[in-house]
Amino acid sequence: MLNFGKILTMKNWTLILFLTLSFAAFSQTVSIASKAPEITQPTPDGDTLRLSSLNGYVVLLDFWASWCGPCRMKNPQVVGLYNEFQDKKWNKGTKGFTIYSVSLDKNEEAWKQAIKQDGLTWKNHVSDLRGWSSLPAATYGVRSIPQTILLDEEGFIIAISPSHEFIESFLAKRIQGAKKPKT
Repeated sequence: MLNFGKILTMKNWTLILFLTLSFAAFSQTVSIASKAPEITQPTPDGDTLRLSSLNGYVVLLDFWASWCGPCRMKNPQVVGLYNEFQDKKWNKGTKGFTIYSVSLDKNEEAWKQAIKQDGLTWKNHVSDLRGWSSLPAATYGVRSIPQTILLDEEGFIIAISPSHEFIESFLAKRIQGAKKPKT
């Protein structure tokens, strides 16, 4: 019979505890109704863009990559959603709707080319070009792409992986003159 007391010495327990805590620290996840963690990343032009700079806007946080077939197939829907809600008059407290795209690319040219090819016309594109080692992906617990997270005007998480219909409904309620649901 194994004697676990001899196998798991204090040194081994310390190592196990350290590895467990380290893994937990680097595999954060987010939850609905929590404040979205800050993202500060380089844009295709080399500037830096903070997610918090979009406070006042409803934001679709979109994790994707140029090499991701499902992402590229979903991009026309994302473009359609963006186009549908531009040039609208918004209720007080809402500046509008935008998308903050976080690429998990490693190849800068492929990333820039995919933005152009897919017609991703919004200006909020970022990537640290670290692929799956991307800090935003780790912070948001992204394990597969495409992955989207809907943020309200104050930067709180409204939905994780929301449906297209949910996003449309959420945005429609913020358009000036939209009928308010009966309570």
